Amino acid sequence: MPDLETDVLVAGAGPAGLLLAAELALAGVRTTIAERLPERPPYCRGFNLNARSLDLLARRGLAEGLVAEGHRVPHAPVTGLPGPLLLDGTATGHPFSLGIPQTRVEEVLEARARELGVEIRRDHEVRSFTRSADGVTAQIHNGQTIRARYLVGCDGGRSTVRKQAGIGFPGVDARWYALLGDVECELPYGPSAGPDGRSVFVIPRPGYVRIVVREDDPPSDKNTPVTLERLQAQVDAVLGRHVELRAPRWLSRFGDAARLAERYRSGRVLLAGDAAHIHPPAGAIGVNVALDDAFNLGWKLAAVVRGTAPEGLLDTYHDERHAAGERILANTRAQVALEEAGAEPWADLMRRVAAHPAGNRALAEIITGLDACYAMGGHPWLGRLAPDVPVTVSGRPTHLAALLHAGCPVLVDLTGAFAAWSSAVEVVHAASPSTSDIEAMLLRPDGHAAWVGTPGSGDAGLAEAVHRWIGDVPVPATA
Repeated sequence: MPDLETDVLVAGAGPAGLLLAAELALAGVRTTIAERLPERPPYCRGFNLNARSLDLLARRGLAEGLVAEGHRVPHAPVTGLPGPLLLDGTATGHPFSLGIPQTRVEEVLEARARELGVEIRRDHEVRSFTRSADGVTAQIHNGQTIRARYLVGCDGGRSTVRKQAGIGFPGVDARWYALLGDVECELPYGPSAGPDGRSVFVIPRPGYVRIVVREDDPPSDKNTPVTLERLQAQVDAVLGRHVELRAPRWLSRFGDAARLAERYRSGRVLLAGDAAHIHPPAGAIGVNVALDDAFNLGWKLAAVVRGTAPEGLLDTYHDERHAAGERILANTRAQVALEEAGAEPWADLMRRVAAHPAGNRALAEIITGLDACYAMGGHPWLGRLAPDVPVTVSGRPTHLAALLHAGCPVLVDLTGAFAAWSSAVEVVHAASPSTSDIEAMLLRPDGHAAWVGTPGSGDAGLAEAVHRWIGDVPVPATA
């Protein structure tokens, strides 16, 4: 007998695992997280939530508190361009990047998950698992076993779940490595160039700085721990002088490897976050992609576990997010190439495109994922994250995002003509001055528009969209 039985076992308590678990629990699914580490690490991997992540979190009422704590920057992080990509005018309700420690984001997500009833078992490393027709049994390093209907690997780039599932991880190896150190020193913020043109980058952090410098001669085993002495020697070599580094908080190494899991789903085993993709750090996209994966998967997996949707719904997770992963790898590698190209003609061309208002907007939306579209054709909102327009419901002003706080699909009825659909989906009667060309729209729990009804179209295509995204539910006889 297993030591624990649950509906979904999530391996990993990083941003992807915590948000996914919270989404599942919101839908009433028993969820357990097994985390390898006994406690959250004292260091912070990232300090950025982008506009897309904030838009998604707003659909659950989680963005406002984070925005109040963080520091707004009106552009998207980007590598290889001389100037920023401004977010003003892009398709977002949050036209800024938010400077906030990843550790704080994880604290908020963990509190949310625990509040919803998620059990988080730290110091529980998933070492292996076996599969059967109706579930997965995971073996924990301490000898315990956990039985679940589904297992989701959110356990990082070296994912045990991915390897045990036999899912390939093709891509390209790193061509270069850089050292990262959270230390104290007297170097000024920004790039400090040495005599041969190489630079040490210094990024301000609360009470310390983050130093990033290319590594001249990385060890054959790239997992060899980084020491302060090694970082000091590399900084001195680049600068051609000694600048003392003190009080190290975190030392690490990263490269420009880019890999994408062949499949995000193998039966009852799924992948999200770094377990599904690794890429260069350009654009500070890492944690944001992880959240995007989790938000896409959570409601779909919950519907399948509850039996309200067929298992085929999980295949759309692979279809949508694997394609997004391909774009992310292409985008981050392009940014690195742009940086390394320097003054080459095509690099200069990209900088000229970025300097044009329309080019700036397009590139900003591509790099942040704001251009994500899961269905093509029809109304411009179809397949996209529906804009958070102001709406009035029962005489009270609110916003579209607030209609999704419960994590359920919603049919927004802007004309009063769709009341009969309440047998299939929650219908919200609303008014909005921003939707004159729309009579109704079916919103998936993640906020993407699954169907848009325009004047004269009636409910044509709505039944098909309901069956695809919600399941085999009764629809009006006239549909």
